[in-house]
Amino acid sequence: MVVLSASILTQNGTKPIVSRQFVEMPRMRVEGLLAAFPKLISSHTRQHTFVETDTVRYIYQPLENGMFLLLITTKTSNIVEDLGTLRLLAKVVPDVAGGLSETMLNEKMFELIFAFDEVLTAGGYKEDISLSDIRTNLEMDSHEEKMAIMMEEAKKMEAKKAMEEKAEQIKKRQMENLKNNLMGNGPTAPAGGMVGIGGGGVTPGYEHNSSAAGSGMTAFSTPSFEKPTEPVEEPVRFVPKKGLTLGGIGGGKKKNDFLSAMGKEENLNLFGTTSKNSKQTDILGFSAAAPAPAAPTSPLTIALEEKYTVSMNREGSIDSCDLKGKLTLTANTEAGATPSITVNKAIMLAKCTMNWNFATHPKVDKKMYEKNGTIVLKGGKPLKLSSPVGVLKWSYSGEDAAPLTINCWPDDEGTGTINVNLEFQLNRPDMTLTDVNILVPLGTTDPPVIDEIDGQYKHDPNTGMLCWHHDLIDSSNSSGSLEFSIGGDDADAFFPVQVMFKSQSFLCPIEITDVTSTATGAPIPNNTEKSVGLDTYAIP
Repeated sequence: MVVLSASILTQNGTKPIVSRQFVEMPRMRVEGLLAAFPKLISSHTRQHTFVETDTVRYIYQPLENGMFLLLITTKTSNIVEDLGTLRLLAKVVPDVAGGLSETMLNEKMFELIFAFDEVLTAGGYKEDISLSDIRTNLEMDSHEEKMAIMMEEAKKMEAKKAMEEKAEQIKKRQMENLKNNLMGNGPTAPAGGMVGIGGGGVTPGYEHNSSAAGSGMTAFSTPSFEKPTEPVEEPVRFVPKKGLTLGGIGGGKKKNDFLSAMGKEENLNLFGTTSKNSKQTDILGFSAAAPAPAAPTSPLTIALEEKYTVSMNREGSIDSCDLKGKLTLTANTEAGATPSITVNKAIMLAKCTMNWNFATHPKVDKKMYEKNGTIVLKGGKPLKLSSPVGVLKWSYSGEDAAPLTINCWPDDEGTGTINVNLEFQLNRPDMTLTDVNILVPLGTTDPPVIDEIDGQYKHDPNTGMLCWHHDLIDSSNSSGSLEFSIGGDDADAFFPVQVMFKSQSFLCPIEITDVTSTATGAPIPNNTEKSVGLDTYAIP
């Protein structure tokens, strides 16, 4: 069999919708054959009909809405096979088009041509194929293609995950370096790293500048002068109600003298230590090097430590708070190697009830501790010299233990600027926090415009961080706020917010009541240290 053309016609065969040729024919001949079809068909009602001319045979089937499915074949073609092809195409057309209306056929025109090509090959020969095979071929569903796409997506996900992890590592490293510099645990911060110290209160002798609200706090510049000249007092801008911003401390001797004189008026030491053998520090002491640990002067060192792990949410409340404490003994000499430590166990048990856990070291005599709160090693074994040993641990889980809550509220103003409001609240009036630093990422290296501030601030353009600093937070200074504006459109860029502070206020009411030697029974001179630290304290 040879099928010359397969067509779908409407308006009783006078208008072709789709026509697919399978042999080379001029367009004029195809149009002539299709135009002759309506004149050749008669008014009979047979389901499958055909009509012949001198050169071709028309095999057709009436469809709905005055449509015809038409095959044009050679006269020598096997009519039985042609009728089977016609029946298959009659099933394919509504299956592909979704119906037999002219609109549906027009929308699925190319799909119908592809379906005709699945039934008939080039040259007009019928393929041995079923309707389900045609559907599969038209879907072009390839298992290999799916596997390739899945592998490509997996590679993209792995690359994206690796990129996010790397970015998180870089961000954490920057935060840790900044923390070390701020807390004095690392190398001295490079000159010019943190700029723009801000503080509250209007300095006497300076007039209020009403334009400060629009431009933020103005910092003193630090140009290098080849020839020192007499300093010129430039107008200083202030934030309304909050006061002066000082920044970029440094420069020539004349400039230092001018700033030092200005600091004397406010009883501030702007340059900290000024002796020749000491490093200069700014007013916040952020660039001060960590003091060298003093050599032990007593036979025994007793260290009491509590550490907080706090996670806050962006609504300003506590998600989780875990406190872990430890009592550590360090024998500095042989005289302090056999200590017997007595703690106020009765008071601890009376006050520490719900959600508290206490545990002693396996080498500690638990019977002695349970009896009267005395901590001694089993069998009277001595401590190793200069080797810290944790003998008692405690833990507490509860939102009420968190000393401080932070609320960070960024608002997109819709003009490429984000207004950020921060506030803190001391939740535990019994605690005194010192050297408090609240670190806020800005998502840009541009300096923020400070509108209002309680306390002081520094901006690090290298890491794009803002440090909000308070020397002391206690019951008399239990809350504060900071408002600033900065360019951007991503409110998530201001997280995570991290908190750092120092304190000696314990949640656990532990006290050392007696320190004696198990060998002689005599009191052991000791040095007791108390510290409160942080593992993490942040708004993720």
